[in-house]
Amino acid sequence: MLEFDNVSKSFWTGSHRKVILDRASFRVELGQSLGILAPNGTGKTTLVKMMAGLEKPDEGEIRKTYRVSFPLGFMGGVVTRHTAMENSRFIARLYGLDPDYVEAYCRWLCDLGEYFDQPLGTYSSGMRARFTFALLLALDFDIYLVDEGMPTYTDVEFNRKAGDILAERLRTTTMIMVSHQPETLARFVSKAAVLRDGKLHMFDSLEEAKQLYDYETHS
Repeated sequence: MLEFDNVSKSFWTGSHRKVILDRASFRVELGQSLGILAPNGTGKTTLVKMMAGLEKPDEGEIRKTYRVSFPLGFMGGVVTRHTAMENSRFIARLYGLDPDYVEAYCRWLCDLGEYFDQPLGTYSSGMRARFTFALLLALDFDIYLVDEGMPTYTDVEFNRKAGDILAERLRTTTMIMVSHQPETLARFVSKAAVLRDGKLHMFDSLEEAKQLYDYETHS
């Protein structure tokens, strides 16, 4: 279970207070992949970081009885002056996993060759993204967090391997995906919600959520 209980979150922008969540309560159970529709600038990334434990609420409580991933593409857990080998082994120890396994898995999936033993700071943005995606899949989570849909990489073989692994993983785990595009969510979720003005409106289907989202977006 991942549960938000009366959670509020806001930021001071310098001129006004921007509300991300206003006393939001909802629960995600295993096997119920959830899509959240939200226009750009409404706090999608902050919401995902709160689910991961990277941001704290101002009020309310977030309870987790499942293993929740870091957001796909999040670089905060790795050190750019260290190599991919060093980072993979360090993260493995943090999660109590076998460093040899995590390193070997990332080497195989990334297929970065000699660059795997070079500092991440020397990587292109695409190479860093491939490494963090591989690291996400190497770890064992119950709920996977994705902000703004699945990335597409220039390496066709990596796209195929990573996509196949994620599809297989989602047969036994759950995804929470946040996006401003309903079509992005359609491939991965059935239940959906709409985040608007700090309120999270939950629906049993993506189509119902899309009706509210389209109406509010274009009204």
